[in-house]
Amino acid sequence: MNYRGYKDLECYKQGRELRIFISALIKKFPSYEKFLLTAQISDSSRSVTANIAEGYGRFTYADTRNFFIISRGSVTETMEHLATAFDESYIVADELKTGEEKCELVFKLINGYISYLEKSKQFVPSKK
Repeated sequence: MNYRGYKDLECYKQGRELRIFISALIKKFPSYEKFLLTAQISDSSRSVTANIAEGYGRFTYADTRNFFIISRGSVTETMEHLATAFDESYIVADELKTGEEKCELVFKLINGYISYLEKSKQFVPSKK
């Protein structure tokens, strides 16, 4: 396994696009949100790609799958933070829609990779 191979995964590529989108978006949040919503949405969006990378580096099916599940949870957390930002009028409807679409895409791609893992069980050592 190529330890950098996670960068070739479509869920990682799109997760990175989500993270970059969030990073640009939070620059317009009010300064008093720095340690609140800004930090939370930044952390959750970064967790998406970080958990994909860590999961890919694991050598057991169970560990790999678990980190991808955590990554998927971070996507939904990011989506909720986007809704909060919209409700607080920090972002407009188009930004919310774009963010939600990016989240939904990453969520589906992560699900696809989890399904692939479940079908192939490629990380489980053979029992001979």
